[in-house]
Amino acid sequence: MATRSLRFQLLAGLLIPLGIVACIQFSVAYRNAEVTAHAVTDRILLASARSIAEHIGFGDSGLDATIPPAALGMFDLGYGDTVYYRVTRADGRLLAGYLDLPAPPVPAPPSQPEYYDGRYHDESIRLVAVTQPVSLANGVENATVVVSETLYGRNAMSRELWIGSAWQQSLLIVIACVLAWLALRRVFAPLLRLSREVEARAPDDFRPFSVAALQAELDPLVRALNEYMGRLRAQLDAQRRFTENAAHQLRTPLTLLRTQASFALRGADERERAEATRAIVATTQQITRLANQLLSLAKAEPHGQPPRRDAIDLVATTRDILVEHGRLAVDRQVDLAFEVAAPAPAATVRADPTMLRDLIVNLVDNAVRYTPAGGQVTVTVDRDPDACVLRVEDTGPGIPAAQRALVFERFYRVPGGDSEGSGLGLAIVKEIVDAHGAAIDLREREGGGLVVAVRFPVAEELLLGAGVAEAGRTPREEPVLGPR
Repeated sequence: MATRSLRFQLLAGLLIPLGIVACIQFSVAYRNAEVTAHAVTDRILLASARSIAEHIGFGDSGLDATIPPAALGMFDLGYGDTVYYRVTRADGRLLAGYLDLPAPPVPAPPSQPEYYDGRYHDESIRLVAVTQPVSLANGVENATVVVSETLYGRNAMSRELWIGSAWQQSLLIVIACVLAWLALRRVFAPLLRLSREVEARAPDDFRPFSVAALQAELDPLVRALNEYMGRLRAQLDAQRRFTENAAHQLRTPLTLLRTQASFALRGADERERAEATRAIVATTQQITRLANQLLSLAKAEPHGQPPRRDAIDLVATTRDILVEHGRLAVDRQVDLAFEVAAPAPAATVRADPTMLRDLIVNLVDNAVRYTPAGGQVTVTVDRDPDACVLRVEDTGPGIPAAQRALVFERFYRVPGGDSEGSGLGLAIVKEIVDAHGAAIDLREREGGGLVVAVRFPVAEELLLGAGVAEAGRTPREEPVLGPR
């Protein structure tokens, strides 16, 4: 639509004020034309009246008025106006002209002309009255000269002056419009080139656009576009790597599963078939775990919308998950304990329920799987002044300091570690932590092992009117979920 066009809006922003100014200029020009025409008419009338007054003299029979041709000829401007005049003595007796011309509203003073409007023979006329003192033998007598003219010439002069000014103003407006249009074409040329360059780009071309040929006002737009393309490229690269790694991770256990199934079919006795069946079950569990982790990672990835922020009791949620993992801990002969140092509502956080559950599941699952038989995993929910802390400690092999920044990458596994891991657990945790504005820290446990601490922002509004766990209190240990 035209109203959404930037070019249309800029032109409208230029031309509408220019049109308003032009209308004001037309009005002022019309007024000036009228004032000028009136002034010219009045000056001609006054010049004619004074020319007649100068020819009033004293003769044998008294005052005598002679009308010079030049006094009337100066009105011949080609507009067909009619000129009327009258010369009278002080007592009103007519010396020359038309006696019935309209008289001035007030008698003209001897030193000043009197201008006024009137009608004569059903026509509008403009008149001037001049008082002329004439010297007589026995003194001085005043004679009054009245000169009038119809208004055709004055109106025509006013109209011509206004039309001439209007043409000039219109020409300036047209020139301004043309120059504005050309300027806009020149200003928009770099932007149009940029749009054509964007359209011509291949889908896999993420090179940044140059800002050298663009106006400074467009720099933020192009820089934001380049930054967005950089983020998009990084995300697409990450998705491509994820797809390749996921395919590789699934291909290996699926190939192993097919081999185990073939071995079970070719098994010569019941013992071999049972062993192959157990291997198939283990491989299936590994594939199921990998698929679940892939789904969890897909849910944890940012999709342009913030996650839900429900009020969740971190203690109750963690306890439920530990109960579910009790069987795994027993099978792997790992002591799984739960310590509570900050009961609800002090341990209430704002989080997405599903994502928070995936975070705790992956932390506990990693700790249990990487802890050797006879080891211990302790999960603690604590509270410090500005955060709720979920801490998972294990007595496993730990993670070397040089590898701790790498374990959050997808499919990364510590060299020499457990071969059954997929390298997705901590990557999922990191995505969830970032989505909730939390923080995660890895450090070595005293005596060996790993401590993973996740700090969640406190839901302060849920603590109003409620008691908070006392600082320095001894943590309360829940019943053991694994073997002692």
